[in-house]
Amino acid sequence: MATKLFALACIRNNNGESRGGSDLSPRPHYPSMPTYPKGVSPQETTVAEVSEAKAVFSVIGMTCSACAGSVEKAVKRLPGIREAVVDVLNNRAQVMFFPSFVNVETIRETIEDVGFQATLIPDEGNEKSTLVCRIRIKGMTCTSCSSTVESALQAVYGVQNAQVALATEEADVHYDPKIVSCNQLMVAIEDTGFEAILINSGEDMSKIDLKVDGVRTNLSMRILEQSLQALPGVQGIDINNDERKISLSYKPDMTGPRNFINVIETTGSRRFKAKIYPGGEAGRENHRKQEIQQYYRSFLWSLVFTIPVFLTSMVFMYIPGLKHGLDKKVVNMLSIGELLRWILSTPVQFIIGRRFYTGAYKSLRHGSANMDVLIALGTNAAYFYSVYSVLRAATSPHFMGTDFFETSAMLISFILLGKYLEVLAKGKTSDAIAKLMDLAPETATLLTLDEEGNVLGEEEIDGRLIQKNDVIKIIPGEKVASDGYVTWGQSHVNESMITGEARPVAKRKGDIVIGGTVNENGVLHIKATRVGSESSLSQIVRLVESAQMAKAPVQKFADRISKYFVPLVIILSFLTCLSWFLAGKFHGYPESWIPKSMDSFQLALQFGISVMVIACPCALGLATPTAVMVGTGVGASQGVLIKGGQALESAHKVNCIVFDKTGTLTIGKPVVVNTRLLKNMVLREFYELVAATEVNSEHPLGKAIVEYAKKFREDEENPAWPEARDFASITGHGVKAIVRNKEIIVGNKCLMVDHNIAVPVDAEDYLAEAEALAQTGILVSIDGEVAGVLAISDPLKPGAQEAITILKLMNVRSIMVTGDNWGTANSIAKEVGIDTVIAQAKPEQKAEKVKELQAEGYTVAMVGDGINDSPALVAADVGMAIGAGTDIAIEAADIVLMKSNLEDVITAIDLSRKTFTRIRLNYIWALGYNVLGIPIAAGVLFPSTGFRLPPWIAGAAMAASSVSVVCCSLLLKNYKRPKELNNLEVRGIRIE
Repeated sequence: MATKLFALACIRNNNGESRGGSDLSPRPHYPSMPTYPKGVSPQETTVAEVSEAKAVFSVIGMTCSACAGSVEKAVKRLPGIREAVVDVLNNRAQVMFFPSFVNVETIRETIEDVGFQATLIPDEGNEKSTLVCRIRIKGMTCTSCSSTVESALQAVYGVQNAQVALATEEADVHYDPKIVSCNQLMVAIEDTGFEAILINSGEDMSKIDLKVDGVRTNLSMRILEQSLQALPGVQGIDINNDERKISLSYKPDMTGPRNFINVIETTGSRRFKAKIYPGGEAGRENHRKQEIQQYYRSFLWSLVFTIPVFLTSMVFMYIPGLKHGLDKKVVNMLSIGELLRWILSTPVQFIIGRRFYTGAYKSLRHGSANMDVLIALGTNAAYFYSVYSVLRAATSPHFMGTDFFETSAMLISFILLGKYLEVLAKGKTSDAIAKLMDLAPETATLLTLDEEGNVLGEEEIDGRLIQKNDVIKIIPGEKVASDGYVTWGQSHVNESMITGEARPVAKRKGDIVIGGTVNENGVLHIKATRVGSESSLSQIVRLVESAQMAKAPVQKFADRISKYFVPLVIILSFLTCLSWFLAGKFHGYPESWIPKSMDSFQLALQFGISVMVIACPCALGLATPTAVMVGTGVGASQGVLIKGGQALESAHKVNCIVFDKTGTLTIGKPVVVNTRLLKNMVLREFYELVAATEVNSEHPLGKAIVEYAKKFREDEENPAWPEARDFASITGHGVKAIVRNKEIIVGNKCLMVDHNIAVPVDAEDYLAEAEALAQTGILVSIDGEVAGVLAISDPLKPGAQEAITILKLMNVRSIMVTGDNWGTANSIAKEVGIDTVIAQAKPEQKAEKVKELQAEGYTVAMVGDGINDSPALVAADVGMAIGAGTDIAIEAADIVLMKSNLEDVITAIDLSRKTFTRIRLNYIWALGYNVLGIPIAAGVLFPSTGFRLPPWIAGAAMAASSVSVVCCSLLLKNYKRPKELNNLEVRGIRIE
């Protein structure tokens, strides 16, 4: 960092500042892994020993992320620390540890040894005040249905928020477990007339469902329950005797599904067999397949009856021989044709069409009206008028009536076809989740080890049966079975499907691997640390699922319309029928307009039925959620995780982006870029003295110097540096120590002045040059004389300049807000092409700048690394966390960019614009269809053109409208990034 900041630090003497005055600490790319005491191998730990504890400390005195980094590093050095996370903004440190190896007091003392005041925050109870429950809902057909369920859930005491998505047929319910249970929520849904299936209760406990074969009596199930209950770590068991299903809640650190299956299969006479019950995504897919099959079967059966009805009424009447046979009278004026149509259409109306009666009844029972009400009314009007006509003909020797049996039968058949196509298309909108789930391997090779870690045997198991601390063998070309770390072997792993990293990443002992990635060449043994719902892949899937559940604000428009749509259509239908009937009764139109086979009432009835069945609330209800589902799915495949419709809608309006500098525009990891010696000495010897002094420092700049010094010791993997005595870290200035009986001082100009060391003019000039190039200058003094100057830089990301240029072409203004000094900030901004710069800004000042831009009328996106930028990410209209990798649980961000590429900022904005354009098209089509279709069905064209829309064609048009909206959304699957990005070679950078 530049000399200007060093002078400022010297004057202010702020002990909280870092040496360079900037946050150059790299964002951790992977979650922390379990660590064990020296001399204790992971294999030697028992179940009791690996039980975790959590402690939260208040840490006073931290002012920047360098402070947080020093605390985190010091704590992680302790034996038995699983994870340590330090939040500099809230002055807190959260530590996950193994009590058998380390205690709370030791951790607290370690934090205080670093130089900060630490106080343990008492545990306020592990029980969450709010849980999120996910429930699958069967039977919803339109927005009115989802609104009814949502209102019923919101009315339950203890429910804080409920969202029901028609497209996914699922509900997300935020509830207080102390007030209401999941079972009560499911009862509330079932009271509205829909079937509810629990997907996830939201509790922290791991859960699994097992299906048991070979059980003949309920007594056997009770024996199994008692056997499982005796296992350590089992917290709850629920038995379903009818389905032979056992649901278990357990602590994954103590037990797991393999233990449960083993207990079941070894109980009694060993006749029981257990396997994982199909659920989760498999359950959803099974439900979708069942629904598709049900509609397909119903449609085929309807055709069996409808085709003869259609032929007898529309085709055979024009074939002389057949017409004569069908016109033969059975009783009075009742013909064989009419009797056949009545017999054939009745099963279609009441058996195949039963679902519409059920749906209409459930809807009306709760004071709302949905699409089923329109279908039931329309088909009933046609069917029962036809029944009246047939009965009148059978009892009268003179009555010449016309039946509309073909209308009701064909109407139901076309609606079933439309529903079948709609469900088929809707299933494709959630392909993204299915593809993510497919990344998890179906099987894994489990290794059995002895106490010394030698392999005794291996066994192929179901991938879902992996438990924590299992050791898994991964051969070349095979997928990594779970999150964990390498215990043996070395290889390269392709992580592009998770992190977007284009190049395979080298892995060796101790390195972390992610489940679902692909092993390229060598054989690896990995120890599983995160399995099931805790895995990175599961977190990504949950994020995408949540995004597809969240409603876009524009969806409220459709919800408002749906409340009044069906009642309005029923009124319009009645008024249409009445108007045409009265016009015919009082000779308001010529009798020549009436078809020969009808009278004025029948004509009016046909118009009324057409209006009722052509109106389609489904198309409106599906316009937004299907586009959001496809858009978020496409984003996930591009490495852009969009957290729902709100983020999508806001992102398409973005016209100003605020960039953080470190880790966003720059790589975020400092490197030594230049060295100038002011004394005659060998460069290797110079760096040995400097590295020996800096090796004890926790500062990112010190780490960068040590890493650079290793290049002069390439023959050694972990070089041993000379001993440093009397080491001292001067916060905000540098370090000093005695190495090889020489006093070494490494730091800024202020530190040199404090020690009465003269800074030569050459060194002053070099420091000024470094600042002009956005570099940090570090002075090195040996025995009271400046011996050299180091230039350290946080390199600009490849493609940053091009990305800013493309944003300008998209009419998006770019601004840089950073905590760095003005010299460095201006240099970086000039290099990338950003005109507006705010430097030396604290986190809260970044948020204030965002609010100022919003007050000026801008829709602002904030792009940061999600640590110090959290206030600004929350304040912005759209918060984008860049370079998140597997750390996807960034609450502050609306969009998570999984790769460290600025090109994904462009992709996120462009995708949101394309998605919202698709939503607009869907609404134009859905509204335009109804606005044009209803008047045509009502007969506005009939007086001038003689064109009349038969009810069965109106029904076909209604079914086609929903399908067309879903298909329009599916076209988003063909999304391509902006052409300008194809000319860029922008890739994520990882500095080993």
